[in-house]
Amino acid sequence: MSVRRLSANQPASFEFAPATLKEAKRWMANFPPGRQQSAVIAILWLVQKQEGWVSEPAIRAVAELLGMPVIRVLEIATFYTMFMLEPVGTHALVQVCGTTPCQVRGAGELIAVCQRKFGSRDHRTADGKFYWQEVECLGACSNAPMAAINDYYYEDLDAESFEKLLDDFAAGKKPKPGSLRGRQGSAPEGGPLTLTDPKLYDGSLGKPVKIPNLPPKGRKKEPA
Repeated sequence: MSVRRLSANQPASFEFAPATLKEAKRWMANFPPGRQQSAVIAILWLVQKQEGWVSEPAIRAVAELLGMPVIRVLEIATFYTMFMLEPVGTHALVQVCGTTPCQVRGAGELIAVCQRKFGSRDHRTADGKFYWQEVECLGACSNAPMAAINDYYYEDLDAESFEKLLDDFAAGKKPKPGSLRGRQGSAPEGGPLTLTDPKLYDGSLGKPVKIPNLPPKGRKKEPA
């Protein structure tokens, strides 16, 4: 397990944006009285969506909102790797999957692109636009290699398409997520190979079902 610590550089304070606080209270209302602490993960996620990361003042604010000891919220924020504990890029948080299925399909080339463009992993670039890291399996193995950028998956990548994708983010564009080879979901490249007959879905292959002549409920069928 990796050691996760708060950034040495912290803001002086944190304040919930009105929309964030409204959504946080909506989450709290989902739980019975006295159980609002169950909303802590959802509220930490809302904080991250507002700020881009989870700071120490934000952890204290969440603890105060939920009536929790600060250490409890700190334990949660440092345990789950989905919470970023230092500032990330303004344009993109790039998480390259380096687990075996992606690795054998070329993840090393994607990592090399990040190293060349951004430098070492787990830090924000000098211009503040990007933050990249190598992560464990993101669950899109059949579309390997892939990377999560901000909130979306970009799949079926290679060094060339990945570099263009990053350049688009640097230019402020919002590339369409999904397969960069035009695949539909996880179907084979070129399209589905099985269950392609439209008759399978229009009902034309269905056979009529004969419903037996059952006796009325509560009565026995008279002998023939």
